[in-house]
Amino acid sequence: MGALLLASAVLVAVPIERGNAAAAPPASTASGLVSPAATLTFTNRTTANGLGSNFVRGGVYVVGSTVYAATNGGLSVSRDGGATFTNRTNANSGLGDDDVRGVYATDDTVYAATDDSGLSISTDGGATFTNRTTANGLGSNFVYAVYAIDDTVYAGTDGYGLSISSNGGATFTNRTNANSGLGSDSVYGVYAIDDTLYAATLGGGVSISTDDSIFTNRTTANGLGTNRVFGVYAVGSAIYAATDDSGLSISTDGGTSFTDRTTANGLGSNRVYEVYAVGSTVYAATQGGLSISTDGGTSFTNYTTADGLGSNDVFGVYAVGGTVYAATNGGLSIYSAPQPGPAPVFPPSAPASVTGVAGDSSAVLSWTAPESSGSFPISNFQAVVSPGGQT
Repeated sequence: MGALLLASAVLVAVPIERGNAAAAPPASTASGLVSPAATLTFTNRTTANGLGSNFVRGGVYVVGSTVYAATNGGLSVSRDGGATFTNRTNANSGLGDDDVRGVYATDDTVYAATDDSGLSISTDGGATFTNRTTANGLGSNFVYAVYAIDDTVYAGTDGYGLSISSNGGATFTNRTNANSGLGSDSVYGVYAIDDTLYAATLGGGVSISTDDSIFTNRTTANGLGTNRVFGVYAVGSAIYAATDDSGLSISTDGGTSFTDRTTANGLGSNRVYEVYAVGSTVYAATQGGLSISTDGGTSFTNYTTADGLGSNDVFGVYAVGGTVYAATNGGLSIYSAPQPGPAPVFPPSAPASVTGVAGDSSAVLSWTAPESSGSFPISNFQAVVSPGGQT
């Protein structure tokens, strides 16, 4: 009986049970976005998905799963990451004008820059709006850009300066070329970080202020491709200026000097409407597609309608996590990085050199540990008798 037991014993290594192995991370850069080798395919959202218009010329902004698309037919708001939209207009929400030229949001506060009707502000996520106009100190009711930090709100106007509010948009003080040294009174883009304010001006270059009052201007004399600047963004000492027909001008020294990137560096067009950056990943919204760099703007890969964009006219861009949003003349185009599946689970290899000494209805076994424990550590070994199935 003992000899039979010894001859028929099968030794099995049993791993610790932990369920599936951790999912393998997607290919990514340090910014958490797509890798240089990734192929981006966009899905386009249009009026069929609830957009007010397919002309999303005022850009896009995202807070969590809420997406705001500034169209010339209203401010379209999605609560499901851009799958469906509800459109906010003058008629149904009090928006100043249905032609929205810019949008910014923090939590439930939404700022919409409108054409000829001032700055519309919502404190309920875009359900209803209150309008601020020249009567509240805005330089003009033609507002082309907006940005906010806490209670400080910046509104870039067309031909009448940069209007600044320190009380959440209740009242504004206007900064112009005459009273503050702003490069031009036509402000098409604005960005602020910490104590530094950047204004993209049409004809006056990039204007920089550290006190929201007096500006220093960076122009072609500092290497800008042109003084006609549509948009500006900054990450640390890097400043990115989207220019009219002269490419993307990049400074790595806080604006002292700029180097121009053009179609020769992979940009889709030298007309760049807006720029956004996360770490060393730079997104340029151009007249010829969405151009993406993963090396700080040294070189670009361009994405077009062939990659699913609604149009090659890209007016705005925003990226977060593994998702990229492109505001185009043919709708809002969205790329989402595929979610990885679980990593495969491998069993341990078999124990080697199994030997044993027979006893009375028992056996003493010995073996050499498996070469591989598989996906998990081995918790114990199990001997199975055949026939009978005893362990």
